[in-house]
Amino acid sequence: MRIAIVSDAWRPQINGVVRTIETVVRLLQAEGHEVEVFGPDRFRTLPCPTYPEIRLSLFPAARLNHMLKLFAPDAIHLVTEGPLGWAARAFCRKRGIPFTSAYHTRFPEYVQARIRVPLSWSYAFVRLFHAPSSAVLVVAQSIRDELAARGFVNLVPWSRGVDIAAFHPRPRDTVKEPRPIWLYAGRLAIEKNIKAFLDLDLPGSKWVVGGGPQMKELQRKYKGAHFFGSVDTEELSYRYSQADCFVFPSRTDTFGLVMVEALASGVPVAGYPVPGPLDVVTIPGVGAVNEDLRTACLEAIKSDPALCRTHAESFTWAECARQFRDTLRLIPRSTWQPLKNRVIPNAAA
Repeated sequence: MRIAIVSDAWRPQINGVVRTIETVVRLLQAEGHEVEVFGPDRFRTLPCPTYPEIRLSLFPAARLNHMLKLFAPDAIHLVTEGPLGWAARAFCRKRGIPFTSAYHTRFPEYVQARIRVPLSWSYAFVRLFHAPSSAVLVVAQSIRDELAARGFVNLVPWSRGVDIAAFHPRPRDTVKEPRPIWLYAGRLAIEKNIKAFLDLDLPGSKWVVGGGPQMKELQRKYKGAHFFGSVDTEELSYRYSQADCFVFPSRTDTFGLVMVEALASGVPVAGYPVPGPLDVVTIPGVGAVNEDLRTACLEAIKSDPALCRTHAESFTWAECARQFRDTLRLIPRSTWQPLKNRVIPNAAA
């Protein structure tokens, strides 16, 4: 099967959306499918306001239309509600081509955190985007329930996985900072609520792994924390394994792959009782959730590292890829020939 994935989030961005798509693409290709990702790297871009690390495609419709016609996929999946997502949506709608989409990010909450747009406006925008989708893939049951209450339709579950070979327990090294070590890993952006973690009165030391628009501000304000910046997978795995507890202060994530990676490393998770932590910390002994984040941290650190690892192994990328593949809607092959003839003139003519 030829599968087109259109995503405004793609390399060189480093986040859960990109890692999910990369892993699913790799597994589908291993099954023999031909998968093409149409991301901002193929278009002229400009930096996203308030988040320059993210590049937005500039007027991508004509070029994207041309590329989709040439590729002539058997299925199209839209990852994001950005310029590329909307351009691909318009392409499909105009030609009656079915497509699937995914709700990866709580976009309305992210927008409100930056420019105070009412949630109802942003949710109307996102609901409009997904309304024609044959299936809207959503990772967490709590998020699916919330979206259904807001009028979204065709919602289907889409699990997540973890690379248990890359993320695993290791012997604890002697570190300069006093233990326990409380770790946050992820983007350093306002919607991640990292200050809630860094403001906590906790014994030991705080480690922060990741980059983003808030990094310099947080480094200036929290000089007692150790900031490692963006790291590769090997160092990230090492930082997880050396921590005593992973703290996830976000209230706006749909899931949070970093929590499962921490669990795979034998590290318990502490967070708020909101979507994301509630969908990961689902059994006793692998972490804690509480409206008082400090209480959650002090409770989570008592957890069993072996149980954390075992729980993480229940999140598999193979199941994630299977759900993705089985949800795709096939496009009749007859759809493409007249479109391709307009792109590449018949040589005989």
